[in-house]
Amino acid sequence: MLDYLSIFVVSFLSATILPLGSEGLLLYFANDPALSVLSLWGWASLGNTFGGLTNWFLGLYLLKYEGEKWFPIKPKTRHKAERFFNRYGIWSLLFTWLPVVGDGIALVSGVLRTPIWYFLPLVLLGKAARYALILWGQHLLFVI
Repeated sequence: MLDYLSIFVVSFLSATILPLGSEGLLLYFANDPALSVLSLWGWASLGNTFGGLTNWFLGLYLLKYEGEKWFPIKPKTRHKAERFFNRYGIWSLLFTWLPVVGDGIALVSGVLRTPIWYFLPLVLLGKAARYALILWGQHLLFVI
């Protein structure tokens, strides 16, 4: 059970503004025959989605601190993500799994007050599809 909790926590943290990656740990655990790949996929997807939700909340509540030195997102980066979000709308939430850009999309969706009932399913779908592709690709490498 600790392995599933570990993948959840690492996936959560890697979806926040912290510079972490969860793919290596996911693939490591996926090679353990005692662990369920389906459960690993589910926990990683949920953790990464909740990490994205953290960025949404940051955008929702912390934008008033944007001018402070400690604020993690620079105005230029936020404006770029905002332009992207306005151009592609809520469908851009499917791409919150992208490194750096995805954090900005989630943050901007919070700034723009995107309803959570749009945010959560689209983010979960994008992040779950990404982890499924990673696991499927790893499986193909070992079959060939």
